[in-house]
Amino acid sequence: MSSEASIGSLVRQPGSSDARGSHRLPAAAWWTARSAWRQPKPQRRTELGLLTVVLVIVVFAYTLSSLGTTSKIPTNLGWFLAFMVCLALLAHLANRWLAPYSNPIMLPLVAFLNGLGYVLIAGLNPHEARLQAVWSAVGVLFYIATLWLFRRVRELDRYRYLMLFGGLALLLLPLVPHFGLNINGARLWIKVGPITFQPVEAAKVVLCIFFASYFAEKRAVLKLATVRVGNHLLADLRALGPLLLAWGFSMLVMLTERNVGFSLMIFVLFVAMLWVATGKTSYLLLAAILFSIGAFVGAHLFWQVNERVVIWLDPWKYAETWGYQIIQGQYALGSGGLAGSGLGLGHPQLIPVVTSDFIFAALGEELGLLGTSAVVMAFLLLVAAGIRTAISATTDFAKLLAVGLTTVLGVQSFFIMAGVVRLLPLTGVTLPFVSYGGSALVANYVLIAVLMRISNETAFSLPKEGTS
Repeated sequence: MSSEASIGSLVRQPGSSDARGSHRLPAAAWWTARSAWRQPKPQRRTELGLLTVVLVIVVFAYTLSSLGTTSKIPTNLGWFLAFMVCLALLAHLANRWLAPYSNPIMLPLVAFLNGLGYVLIAGLNPHEARLQAVWSAVGVLFYIATLWLFRRVRELDRYRYLMLFGGLALLLLPLVPHFGLNINGARLWIKVGPITFQPVEAAKVVLCIFFASYFAEKRAVLKLATVRVGNHLLADLRALGPLLLAWGFSMLVMLTERNVGFSLMIFVLFVAMLWVATGKTSYLLLAAILFSIGAFVGAHLFWQVNERVVIWLDPWKYAETWGYQIIQGQYALGSGGLAGSGLGLGHPQLIPVVTSDFIFAALGEELGLLGTSAVVMAFLLLVAAGIRTAISATTDFAKLLAVGLTTVLGVQSFFIMAGVVRLLPLTGVTLPFVSYGGSALVANYVLIAVLMRISNETAFSLPKEGTS
């Protein structure tokens, strides 16, 4: 029997699981497992090969972008290559040591998106590119720290209410006088010394952990149907309290912070996890009604919401004011065509705030439909890997946590890309790993680290091939 098969049989011994579905190994078996973990795994070899391909693509793109803007090979190409190799190698070695059975495609996809985003930002704003490089390094360090600090997913379940109060505090922190900043009408930022960041980016991950823990324990109550309407049983009205509370809090965030994107994302996250936990479509119906009410109220009371709806419907009417950004984005996408103008050869700098809100439009102009399709496929693969992790997870908490984190990643990506192409009104969120922004980048690296931890535990606990 192989060493991997031996570990699988040890994990699946009768009586080795506790009441919450986690696995406990005797001391001797644990040290046997630790020694086997240090052996090279097929997942890690696949990951290393994919990372090598990604590094070649990103370095080639960086060279093309420099040739397009300066007609010269970048003088810092060697330093850029060394920087990319170091970050990728550090993350890969952390996976090999701390999560050897984890999903092998998540990290290469993240490296591709992060690297391509850096190339675009470097061609548009060298100063922001330097800051993005620093935040990428910080994100990788937080990725490694998350894998190292939380060796078991159940450790996150122990801090349920700490996560709740921490998430609420992070959401409301920008409202503190002389601490929060109001930028472009939204109060999302706080400033600590020379550093400015958005605490809501961390709040989305923290609240996701709380939601997963809460629904894992309360799912039986939330699934209970005791109210009869005709021939149908509906959920008890008391079970609707959490949904109404989440809707009310999201409206409070929209009202006080003038933030549409994140308030909507938090509500969608709650509803998605509630639906997965209970399987009841009645919650989706009620959530749709509440969302419609919130959208109607927001469009009539908040000028930020009304402005985005108006320019979504007809940006040309306000081409010189509100609609200027989205019109320039449409021009950029249209001029990109099938293959784009080429890296460094377009003019996406004409779009206001292009490195954060409209980086997808810059991508469409310089790489065309092929480039935007590649990025969309990368996000779809990340979401698919997250869903696969959720399906394979062995505990309710791990399943719901993987669903929630995947929902955050997928919904945020969809919101901003759909806003740029005018499929939806603009929400103001950033494109994960691609857009400029330190707090978003670090939070998303932590998000991926938690998904990697879940996938590692799932693969480690399942019986391996050849197990007798």
